[in-house]
Amino acid sequence: MSRSCRSALVLLAIALTLTACGRIWNRPPPDGEPVKLTPAELAVTWFDAYGGSLTLKSDGTFIANQVCGDWMGASDWNWDGPRSGSGTWRSETGRAVVRKFDAKGPKGDDVGDNLGVWRHDNTVMLWTRVGDEDNDDPHCILTRRF
Repeated sequence: MSRSCRSALVLLAIALTLTACGRIWNRPPPDGEPVKLTPAELAVTWFDAYGGSLTLKSDGTFIANQVCGDWMGASDWNWDGPRSGSGTWRSETGRAVVRKFDAKGPKGDDVGDNLGVWRHDNTVMLWTRVGDEDNDDPHCILTRRF
């Protein structure tokens, strides 16, 4: 095998390795791009792919029914199962929704998450990564129906 052929194979192997590392450590977001929505545009009912729903109300409260997420809180660390309950939400920039459940975690800590506001073609979504970025858990994606 010629030296140039070996060099090309080594470079290909390095490129594939770096691509795999980037994929493992920085799982890409869903297709689309960030978008800015007003609080009135956010205050609707959003649905996940598993039948869960999240109703954001214009008064800054929400109701969740078995909705996906990646819940932050010391006692719930890395708990990514569906959650039901109520709480408050806010969006200061229109590009993210911050949720905080009324019910505390098992150790009395706050439980909530942050959802990015995203658009892909004509679909507007709220989304967050689920679990560690080096696994292949599906993102939590919520869309609204018209």
